Amino acid sequence: MNQEENKKIKISLIFIIIVLLFLILIGSILNISFGDTKMPKLLSSEDDRALKGSIISSDGFVISRSKKLYKATVDTRNIDPNKKELFIKLFSIYSGIDPQIIKKRVNSHFGYVVLTYNLDSKSAKYVKQLIYKLYKLKVFIPYIDKKREVSFFHGLNVVESGEMREFPLKDSLTPVIGYIKKVEVKTYTDTVGVYGLELFYKDSLAGSQNAKIKGKRDVLNNIILDKDSTIEHRIDGHDIITSVSIKLQKSIEQILDKYKNTLEAKEIIAAVMDSKSGDIVAIASSNRFNPNRIKSNKNLSISALKYIFEPGSVMKPITLSLLLKNNKVAMHELINTHNGKFQIGNKIITDEHKYDYLSIENIIIHSSNIGIAKLAQRLDVIDFYQGLRDFGFSKKSGIDLPYELRGSIPSIHQLKSQIFKATTSYGYGIKVNFFQLLSAYNIFNNNGQFIKPTIAKFIVANKISKQKIYNKSKTQVISKQNAKIINDILVKTVMRGTATGAKVDGLIVGGKTGTAHIAKRGQYEDIYNSSFFGFANDKTEKYTIGVTVIEPTTKNFNYFASKSAVLVFKDIVEVLVKENFLTPLKL
Repeated sequence: MNQEENKKIKISLIFIIIVLLFLILIGSILNISFGDTKMPKLLSSEDDRALKGSIISSDGFVISRSKKLYKATVDTRNIDPNKKELFIKLFSIYSGIDPQIIKKRVNSHFGYVVLTYNLDSKSAKYVKQLIYKLYKLKVFIPYIDKKREVSFFHGLNVVESGEMREFPLKDSLTPVIGYIKKVEVKTYTDTVGVYGLELFYKDSLAGSQNAKIKGKRDVLNNIILDKDSTIEHRIDGHDIITSVSIKLQKSIEQILDKYKNTLEAKEIIAAVMDSKSGDIVAIASSNRFNPNRIKSNKNLSISALKYIFEPGSVMKPITLSLLLKNNKVAMHELINTHNGKFQIGNKIITDEHKYDYLSIENIIIHSSNIGIAKLAQRLDVIDFYQGLRDFGFSKKSGIDLPYELRGSIPSIHQLKSQIFKATTSYGYGIKVNFFQLLSAYNIFNNNGQFIKPTIAKFIVANKISKQKIYNKSKTQVISKQNAKIINDILVKTVMRGTATGAKVDGLIVGGKTGTAHIAKRGQYEDIYNSSFFGFANDKTEKYTIGVTVIEPTTKNFNYFASKSAVLVFKDIVEVLVKENFLTPLKL
């Protein structure tokens, strides 16, 4: 082979080598671009889920709110064995978690490990700052998987894991505030309201848009915010501002707790309603729970809506107002009450206090069953039935809470019976809930007008835009003149009748007692509910107040409303004065 041919062979070999190298390069580029590689992606995205809104009292206390929870993970294969103790110590300091717990979790598995699911926003921020320090301290090293021939460099990572709903006031305003349940959505733990205000306003509280950030990432897997990145902003849920004053609420809850013990009652319910607006400024029960830690189903139900009972004598002013409305009675009349015993049909009706004759107003003031039963016979069946409906009975009160029970009133056919007319007139044979009675009594303190009771008052978007939730309309149930007549009678009932224990100097206080037998297994037993519904007014402010004591003790006649519900009512009025809701006139 001559020199020329040898030269050509060498050139050909060099050319082939260059082509092969070029093909290898092209193949590598294609593999990096399109192949299943473990190299980090150039682009990344982060989601920031919207939070639910808060429920807040009228005096600025947070009743319920949501907080983000974060999950911290680490690939233990990337921790330098010589710096494992340093990692454990630093993570414990920044997260606030016991180092022994961290050590146990780090040593539990050689690979991907969840250090915690429950970092709050503040701790998550600190841990994210820690990541930079760990890289600077070279705590993390690459890990080469020899079997798969790939290199891992994951280190420490923090991502959202869910949302936590917390109730800072613990049992205050329960069971009305409601509670939540946890719902797993893929890897995210969400919360959903299942009762009370949390359920009723769940759509308003829910966030409407999650934030999303897309862009190039740096070596620490953080998105670089530049002209090429895109951001969709987070829109959190609306805040709900209630009309409830927590200062007043807590004071009333303390009163109910005290009387539940002294009266040995099953439960006590009380509420205060702004008579002019229908706003509920307090709604309390002696039976409460802590929504942060629900241990059983006990006390979860809202008795003010779910407990249906016969109201007893608190119905008498309502019956009288229907008689006045239909021009069936004149206030100057005297009614024969037969010295406390009278028969209608086959039923003997008795009075606690025996009188021969009573005026119309004294029938209410001294709570005569006979007097109101005889007067009720004058009512046309349709007028009686429709009148009870107009006062809100057998219908939902409209309160902004779920699962309200309607109760019942006698049918038109039943009211044709003299006995049904009689018993209904003084509160038997009719079933009501607490809010229905409160709304009915508000008519007497609001110029004869019905207005829907509500707990939530404002909705706030983006912590800025504040709008009223309800534009309420008023319905004229009885005339302003007839409402004034009943109002005056209720004041006299407190001044010299069955409710003298409710008097508070310097205020206009009125109301009516009701003590009702409870029927079980088809017959009335020696157990009772006692109620007092009325109002307390000063020169400018008007409040309708209701108290129902469920099954107080029969010891010392404490089951009578005058010895139970009336005392609770008076203490509530005095708290209204103390908290500057009412200002007594100086005598």
